[in-house]
Amino acid sequence: MKRFTRGALAALVLPVVAAPAYADGCSAVQAVATPVYPSGPLSLESAIRRAGTLAPEVLISALEARATSADADQAARPLNPVVSLEMENFAGSGLLAGYRAAESTLSVEQTLRLGDKRKLAERAGRAEAALASAECRVQRRETELLAGELFLQLEAAVDIADIANEFAALAEEFAGVVQSRVDAGAAAPPELNRARSEAASLAAIAEAARGEIISRALALSKVWGSPEVDFELPGTSGRSRTREVIPPVGEDLSHPVLDVAQAGAGARLASAELAKAGAYPDITVSAGVRQFEETGDSAVVAGISISLPLFDRNKDAARAASLRANGAQLSARAVEDRLRSEQASLAARVRTDAVRLKKLEEEALPYAEQAFAAAAEGYRVGKFDLTATLDARRSLIETRAAVIGARLSLETETLRLRALIGAAPFDGEIQ
Repeated sequence: MKRFTRGALAALVLPVVAAPAYADGCSAVQAVATPVYPSGPLSLESAIRRAGTLAPEVLISALEARATSADADQAARPLNPVVSLEMENFAGSGLLAGYRAAESTLSVEQTLRLGDKRKLAERAGRAEAALASAECRVQRRETELLAGELFLQLEAAVDIADIANEFAALAEEFAGVVQSRVDAGAAAPPELNRARSEAASLAAIAEAARGEIISRALALSKVWGSPEVDFELPGTSGRSRTREVIPPVGEDLSHPVLDVAQAGAGARLASAELAKAGAYPDITVSAGVRQFEETGDSAVVAGISISLPLFDRNKDAARAASLRANGAQLSARAVEDRLRSEQASLAARVRTDAVRLKKLEEEALPYAEQAFAAAAEGYRVGKFDLTATLDARRSLIETRAAVIGARLSLETETLRLRALIGAAPFDGEIQ
């Protein structure tokens, strides 16, 4: 456990490999991986950056986005021509025996897709690629938010462990004060047993708090695929106790989930346009040369074929695609309404948590500290009994824990609001 508290993890020879990073959400991949070694305690921004670039789920989603883009490129390509060679009137009987009367035809066929099918297929493919890229951005945002929340929980665990260690040490020191009073005959021996019991309980809590730090650190490392803690733990010294709380919330709403809904509506609309083009039959044209072996003459041959849309004009498929496009547009509007509602709810919770934290830090905590200091000194000089001192210490511990809990709640809700509106640290593309 000492290696955690002393920050020795930064010296471990465990390079953090910057796996392929993505620009524009997830579409462009850098082929060169650059090893990055951790230096200094992990920060919230660093944890979010690692999750957005190293998490396996994000990398897989980004590769799928690239694959979908390749599918769109494929859809834009024209159909290949067909070369055919035909032999007629050979190996028969009589005059057709052998190859004297044979006719050979070499021709080239090309199918022409009418109704702008190739253009519409490419457009539908691009729409699907945009949808896959938006889905990747959603995966990245969710992964980044998860890493951010786990980091805040890790910070809170470090704070709790510091408090537990501090009060465990104070309890040992106070047990020495009780020992002195018992030796002097100013306190009853049972008070010493009670003080030692309290000290042992606080020492056990401190040990559990250190174990919680390890658990939280491992959970955070797992987000970007590391089987062990590969960073130096955040410390309490020099760390800003309260980050900027309420980010600016504008009227415009931008979120990857909304991008997915809108991209999905665009993809459905493009599919509907492609389905409508299915009413136009494709035409196949052919041209070639025919060789007459008997006379040695040759002639040009040409042909054209087209399917007759007597029974199927793709109307049902076009109608189905149109209905799905309408449903996707309704879904996009519903997603936007839900996100706006969630934004208002998060902003309200942030304001409430900010007021609660301010009350605890500026009023409840100072009073609890003064009460404990007065009770401890009073017991030392014989003015107060042990119960009053222990109660004051217990109240101070609970108040400091409440401050940490309130700060964790405020920073978690603030982080969620920032992720929702795309504010820092969620506003920059990761290169």
